[in-house]
Amino acid sequence: MKLNHKYIVNAMIAVALAAGTASCEDFLDREPMSTVSPETYYSSEAQLEANLNDEYPNVLPSYQQYSYGVFAEDKGTDNQIEVNANDRYTLDRWKVAHSEGNNWKFERIYRINFFLSEVLPKFGEDMSGAQNTISGTVGNIKHYIGEAYFLRAYEYFKKLQLFGDFPIIKEPLTNDREALIAASTRSPRNEVARFILDDLDKAYDYMSDVDMATTRINKDVAKLLKSRVALFEATWLQNFKGTAFVPGGEGWPGASLYSSYEYPSGSIDNEIKYFLENAVDASKTVADKYKGSLTDNTGMLQQSADEVSNPYYDMFAQEDLSGVSEVLLWRQRARGLSTHNINAAAGRGNYRIGLTRGYVQNFLMADGTPVYTHGTYADGDGYYMGDKNIANVRVNRDSRLSIFLKEPGQTNIFLEVDNSEGTDAVMTEPYPSITNGDNERGYATGYALHKGGSFNRKHYANGGGYTGEVYFRSVEALLNYMEASYLLNGILDNTAREYWTLIRRRAHVDENFDKTINMTDMSKEAENDWGAYTAGNILSDKTLYNIRRERRCEFLAEGLRYMDLRRWRSMDQLINTPYHMEGMHLWNTPMEKWYLDDKGKSTLIADGTSQANVSSESRSEYLRPFEKTSTQPGYDGCTWKMAHYLEPIMVKQFQLTATSGADTSTSILYQNPYWPTVADQPAEK
Repeated sequence: MKLNHKYIVNAMIAVALAAGTASCEDFLDREPMSTVSPETYYSSEAQLEANLNDEYPNVLPSYQQYSYGVFAEDKGTDNQIEVNANDRYTLDRWKVAHSEGNNWKFERIYRINFFLSEVLPKFGEDMSGAQNTISGTVGNIKHYIGEAYFLRAYEYFKKLQLFGDFPIIKEPLTNDREALIAASTRSPRNEVARFILDDLDKAYDYMSDVDMATTRINKDVAKLLKSRVALFEATWLQNFKGTAFVPGGEGWPGASLYSSYEYPSGSIDNEIKYFLENAVDASKTVADKYKGSLTDNTGMLQQSADEVSNPYYDMFAQEDLSGVSEVLLWRQRARGLSTHNINAAAGRGNYRIGLTRGYVQNFLMADGTPVYTHGTYADGDGYYMGDKNIANVRVNRDSRLSIFLKEPGQTNIFLEVDNSEGTDAVMTEPYPSITNGDNERGYATGYALHKGGSFNRKHYANGGGYTGEVYFRSVEALLNYMEASYLLNGILDNTAREYWTLIRRRAHVDENFDKTINMTDMSKEAENDWGAYTAGNILSDKTLYNIRRERRCEFLAEGLRYMDLRRWRSMDQLINTPYHMEGMHLWNTPMEKWYLDDKGKSTLIADGTSQANVSSESRSEYLRPFEKTSTQPGYDGCTWKMAHYLEPIMVKQFQLTATSGADTSTSILYQNPYWPTVADQPAEK
């Protein structure tokens, strides 16, 4: 039985952090009292499950009905872009907010803390359940407690990525102004990361006795997330060492509270080692368990109904993922009840989110060689076919690009082609509608993905798609181990080499990655890949770079790119050298003729006026979505400010936590590096 959580959470105590008559709906949010008693509610296994069921979509990714889901999450990186530049790549469009409700918010943390505060005493906090008064199977009860720890860890990891230093709150707090202000004290980011790892250890231990369906959080997901968090923090500390973005670094704003900060392990280098060791251990546990069951990639997709199936492709476009062992956690959708628009978006122009030219060029050839070793990007040597036609860039390439990148003329739908529900199905891929960039059916760069798109027309009702959504895949553990172990030991050990071989084999790329490393020209890679940089410098370590490249290619449009770019500190170079985002090779190619009207006249307008629908040839032969008109953000290239690696804290929080009226300088909070505490102002640098 699934209970309606809104009635349960009404039992939670109301919180108000008042400044005069103001209340803080953003900090330690709570809902009003009701007549429901939490003492009697949290008393059965079914009630615990029902409570957590309602937290899943609030903490884990939850995509709206008219959404491209996870496949849109890499927009605003060097992998995927929209038709307009993200504000973070401008000098003055990202500003400090006065108030907002999405980021510096504690509602989910409060609810999970409340759950744990009610359940643990009833079960027995020693994990044994010796004092258990909750009815049901002990193993299941423990599992649900583990889920709660996982959800808190996941929510805190989101905060760590956004803000770095963050308050650590383990208990639901009472409605006391002084206590709430004290609780708003930010803990150093590495201690937040340690807290997350501790929660994930508890989650793993509590969930170890029961194997649930993969639509529920499980112990392997907890271990995988631990490896992700540990790798994130290790590389952040390593790459930002000495700066204001790490505890004790020059200009670190946390020094106002921690003037002589000492790392728990004794030094920042020891702290980096601590997190790398955790990443190695956690990732290896998962990788060794699943390395032999990576989803098959049984050849290229063929253009016939009889040969359309490819398990690797289908992993992102089928209703039931319960039999896909690589998928450790996924969300099940239901026809007419819980739906999305992923298929429709994949069948069209991806909701105006396109792959960049740099991303397409970064994929290796099938023989493991970089593209630039085969002539120019425009004109290849016959093995690489050049980029003057979208079809050409797919030939002899890494299969992860070949099977997911669409080309005009391909058949998109093979199954149930007459199904009348598939109102938004695009049966045959058209020429990319780059001149219709302001319409949801437009194409941003010309390069569009079919990833997430089913071959069955029944999934293409407008807003009515119901294929499963992948949250965690075990292949990440292999990639996390490769990177963490290499950073920790300075070599590719036998385990890392085994994992890398398995990934390349599945991608149908020559397994000799040493050949790839030797043929890598970092000056060429830096043209296409922000991950070729750290702290404004091109990487000299070609092995580390190719580990990063492998990760970039495997997680094609899976929402991890911005996280990786930040922890690698890969945007510094944009501060002094703006980067021009490009798409397909438009001018002086056969593709230019795609945009002729029935009288043979070009429909491309590239005069720089408000009527322009494409960028001009004088700027580049490649389509530049941000450079149609001079008034567009990003017209002169995408730039960066150091402050943008972290989000600013909204001004309202300083006002609410001020100890002297509205004087924000008396707040216990401190702003993130280079962001002001004045609303509507951009970062200082």
